[in-house]
Amino acid sequence: MRLENLAILAALALVATPLAAAEGRYVVCDNGLRCVKAPCPSSAIRNLDTGETFKSVSPDISGLSEADRQRIRDEDALYYGRLVLNGHVEPRQESVAGKEARRPTLVITGIVGRASAGDREHCRGS
Repeated sequence: MRLENLAILAALALVATPLAAAEGRYVVCDNGLRCVKAPCPSSAIRNLDTGETFKSVSPDISGLSEADRQRIRDEDALYYGRLVLNGHVEPRQESVAGKEARRPTLVITGIVGRASAGDREHCRGS
């Protein structure tokens, strides 16, 4: 293999590592909070790998296949936390009511499977 190809592979490995490390298994639940003005922090997520719970995180399912998006909608997975989802949290710039703000977004990259009652435990206390 040529030296320049090795350098490209090494650079790609360094770039891919942080994203792979950031991927985790999450359960998303509605926390019951209702707002009269956006943004409304109505979702809470739990990272099943670390046990951390985060409030005010917007889930993004736009990168999933239509079949996976429909499954999430059919199961009310973003409301009742019925599915374990693969993904990562990233800050995103949003314009809300003419103001710019950085908000955490859970970028959902796949569906792992059904969530257990223990996985959804944070849903009650959010």
